[in-house]
Amino acid sequence: MKIGILGTRGIPNHYGGFEQFAEFFATYAAKQGHEVFVYNSHSHPYKEKEFKGVHIVHCYDPENKIGTVGQFIYDLNCIRDARKKGFDIILQLGYTSSSVWFSLHPKSAIVITNMDGIEWKRTKYSKKVQKVLQIAERLAIKKSNYIIADSLGIQKYIKEKYQKESTYIAYGAHNFNNPNPEILKEYQVEKENFNMIMARFEPENNLDMVLEGVAMAKDKTPILVIGNHSTKYGTYLKDKYKSISNIRFLGPVYNLDYLNNLRYFSNLYFHGHTVGGTNPSLLEAMASKALIAAHENDFNKGVLKENAYYFTSVDEVKKILNSIKKSNNLQIVENNYAAITTTFNWEKINEQYLQLFKQCLEGSYRRK
Repeated sequence: MKIGILGTRGIPNHYGGFEQFAEFFATYAAKQGHEVFVYNSHSHPYKEKEFKGVHIVHCYDPENKIGTVGQFIYDLNCIRDARKKGFDIILQLGYTSSSVWFSLHPKSAIVITNMDGIEWKRTKYSKKVQKVLQIAERLAIKKSNYIIADSLGIQKYIKEKYQKESTYIAYGAHNFNNPNPEILKEYQVEKENFNMIMARFEPENNLDMVLEGVAMAKDKTPILVIGNHSTKYGTYLKDKYKSISNIRFLGPVYNLDYLNNLRYFSNLYFHGHTVGGTNPSLLEAMASKALIAAHENDFNKGVLKENAYYFTSVDEVKKILNSIKKSNNLQIVENNYAAITTTFNWEKINEQYLQLFKQCLEGSYRRK
């Protein structure tokens, strides 16, 4: 198969979840003998034309110069190039800025779109932008030949809102097997004597709910708050909780080994996300044997099932903090770790994508 992957800033991953998936899947497919092309922003630090057997196509991306509008220009440039390549399959990752160009995808290629999350619900967007994103979502559903949902919650949403079937293929993670307690010294914490939360500083990730629960709890275990807090919302949270000594804003941590060790040795790992599909950081927490306290919603429950403590309010966060210890919950930690091996492992997920592509080309997969 000749496969084109669009919708990311490029590989190797220097940005986020879709880029990480694109890197893992593209290199896997190339090893299986398929001809794979990944589109990269011209500003991506990797300038070579090939990466581990994957063809890299650099396209002009003016986002750094003109802001969000630049994403639309970048997507257009990628699609225009894709029209020349003769792809069998185009895998479109996300839809927010590419949907207006969907009609320009080459008609000879099968376009399969991973819908990601429900972008229009993100509170960082104005009402006007949210309406535009709703239109973009509808266009992606209508114009794509096939739809992939990376969570059961997204699959349910697509079915209920658009009466469209989608193929559920989860996201993945690698099991973490190399704990190093020496790393804890850098953060001045001790094994299972600290909690943590890691998220983008956006209201829908419920950092405020979790931190309010921390402030109200009798338990004064330190909580590490990981993420880029140099935003308006980050400034608000830092100011609000500046007098709570056990809340520590660390900023972003990009070293995956450090993150895995923090998750592994934490007492509680809070996951407050409410918008989106299968969140990569949640799977990484499961793979790192963290005890997870998650916001109760379809997206999180579809992944964690009964193997987490759930909250929907400040009082429930407070109750969890005052009563739950990792040492008393090792079985659900092991259950989540096993789920990474059996369900959310990259080898299985990569093969599910390839099998879907083959079925689509052979016509044995019913067009939705």
